[in-house]
Amino acid sequence: MSSLVLLLAVSTSVSVAAELGALSGAGINPAVIGMNQPPQDITVERIARLPVVQRAAWVAYLHHSEEQRKVDKAKLAAERTPGVPIPEMPKENPGARSMPLHQEAAWYGSPEARHIADVILSFQTPAGGWSKNLDMSGAPRAKGQSYTPDNLSKHLSEADFDAPKEPQWNYVGTLDNDATVTELRFLALVAGQAGDAAARYRESFLRGVRYLLNAQFPNGGWPQVWPLEGGYHDAITYNDNAVTQTADLMTTVAAGEGDYAFVPANLRAEADKSARHALQCILDTQLKVKGKRAGWAQQQDALTFEPESGRNYEPASLASSESADVLLYLMALPNPSKAVVTAVEGGIQWLTSAEIQGQEWTSKTAPGGRTLVAKPGAGPLWARYYDLATDRPVFGDRDKTLHDDVNDLSRERRNGYSWFNESPAKALTAYKTWSAKSIPATEVLKK
Repeated sequence: MSSLVLLLAVSTSVSVAAELGALSGAGINPAVIGMNQPPQDITVERIARLPVVQRAAWVAYLHHSEEQRKVDKAKLAAERTPGVPIPEMPKENPGARSMPLHQEAAWYGSPEARHIADVILSFQTPAGGWSKNLDMSGAPRAKGQSYTPDNLSKHLSEADFDAPKEPQWNYVGTLDNDATVTELRFLALVAGQAGDAAARYRESFLRGVRYLLNAQFPNGGWPQVWPLEGGYHDAITYNDNAVTQTADLMTTVAAGEGDYAFVPANLRAEADKSARHALQCILDTQLKVKGKRAGWAQQQDALTFEPESGRNYEPASLASSESADVLLYLMALPNPSKAVVTAVEGGIQWLTSAEIQGQEWTSKTAPGGRTLVAKPGAGPLWARYYDLATDRPVFGDRDKTLHDDVNDLSRERRNGYSWFNESPAKALTAYKTWSAKSIPATEVLKK
C-alpha cells in the first residue's frame, strides 16, 4: 500500500469508525467493512500542495477550464430570448448506438449518415466536445436548447457523489459512454464520402480534436468531463475506455491517413505528442499490490494518481474490467518498449491471481435476486473491484457502505450493477499471442 493510501486510511479512520458505529446502532448489517469516501475536485488549494515544478501547468489548466465553462454558458444564454420558452431538453438515449462506425464506406455518403452528421454538428458545444446519451439520429438541436439530455441519476440521496453542482449544467462535454470520440470518428467517415460538402464536417472534427487537446491533463490523462465539473468527473478516467480510446484516436489523427489525411501537419504533430503523453500517464498510473505491478482503477485522482471513488457504490479500488481494457490497448501498440512490456506483464499476472473459480453469479430472476453461489467447475469470474490493501473483492451499496461479500448488498444493487465480469479473459487470451512475439527470449527463459 502506498504511503498516501496509509495516510488517508489513518486520517479517515475516526470518521469511518463513527459512521460505522452509527450504522450498527441503527441496525444495519454488521458485515459493513468501511464507508466509501467522497472523490476530490481539482482545486487551487490542492494544486498548491504539488511540487513547485508542476504547479504552473496545473494552475493554467484549471484557469482555462473555468474560462471555457464561462464561455460555453454565455453562448447558450445568448441563444435564449427573455420571455420565449426554452426548448425541452433532448431525450436521453444510448447515443453511441446512433453513430455506427463499421458500415460499408459508401453508406457514410448516404442521406441517413449525412443527417446524423448534421445533428452531431448541431450539438457540438462551444468548447468543441459533446455530451453523452444523445440520439444523433433524431432532430437537430434547436436554438437555445440544452447541449445535453437530463443525465441525472434517478436515485440521488443526501450528499450523493453523483449529484452535480449545477443540475442544469451537467456533462457538457464528456468522454463518458464513448461520447466525443465516437462523434469525431463518425464525422471523419462522413467527410470522407461527402465530396464538396466535406468542409463543415472536417471543421467540426478539427474543433473536436482541439477540444481533446485542451481537456488533456498536464500529466497526459483525461478527465471524464471538460470543462471540469468536480467530483469523480475530475479524475483520470479509465472507465468506458476514456483515456485509451482518446489516445487511440490521437494516434489515428497523427498518422493522417485515409479519412484523416485532411488534418493539418501541425495538428497531427500535436496529436502525436498527446498520444505519447497519454501512454506515459497510463504507465505512471499503474497501481501496485504488495510492491508488485497490478492494474488500474476505474478512475484515479489527477493530482496524486491514487484510486478515486465514483458513485456512492463504486469504491476507490483496482478495477478488473478497466485494467483488462488498458492491457489490451498496451498490447495493441507496435514495437512495445521495455516499460510497456513490464506493465503488461504485471497487469496480466495480477488478473491471473484475481480469478475467481468455482463460483456462479446467478441471474436477476433467481429467488432473492442475484447472488454469488458455489458451483464446482464454474469460472473464471472477476469481481468488478479489488481492494488495494487486501487484493480481495470489495462491493458498495447506495448508502456508501462497503462490503467484502456481494450477498450482503441490497437486492437493488445486487441486481442493478455488474459486480462480476468475464472480460479479463480476453486480455489473458490476447497475452498468449502477444508475449510470444513481444517478450525477448531471454526474458521468457527467466520464468
